[in-house]
Amino acid sequence: MEKTLIVSKIKNGIVIDHIPAGKALKVLKVLGLRGPEGYRISLVMNVESKKLGRKDIVKIENKYLSRQELSLVALIAPSATINVIKDYEVVEKYKVTLPDMITGLIKCPNPTCISRKRNEPITSKFYVLKKEKIMLECYYCGTMISGEEIEKYITV
Repeated sequence: MEKTLIVSKIKNGIVIDHIPAGKALKVLKVLGLRGPEGYRISLVMNVESKKLGRKDIVKIENKYLSRQELSLVALIAPSATINVIKDYEVVEKYKVTLPDMITGLIKCPNPTCISRKRNEPITSKFYVLKKEKIMLECYYCGTMISGEEIEKYITV
């Protein structure tokens, strides 16, 4: 069987690969990419993968990710890899990783947590207890959030 590219190569930008099948749209959402920003974005969903069985891929031309954006991708797709593209060549490749502490990206699900109070000048903080099957713990009240729940509480 002949191998062909489903989506054309990009000159400069990033390719987010090994996204679990069905999560690519959520990755774009947490990155705040809706379309009007002007980036050319290619999205492939449910393609075959030796590693995952099925996976999604996102290509974003002329965009590179900040540390905060990488943490957001890791929350949604902890198995993702980032390929940095320059002049059509992969110049860097790495797996996303969560930091040990996540600050300001997730709101605590506990409505009585001090980080949810309007008059408190406190930014939410979560310890990352497990990085593979994600488990977070609120720094202030100890409330736990598992990987499946995280998407509901992302504040960006």
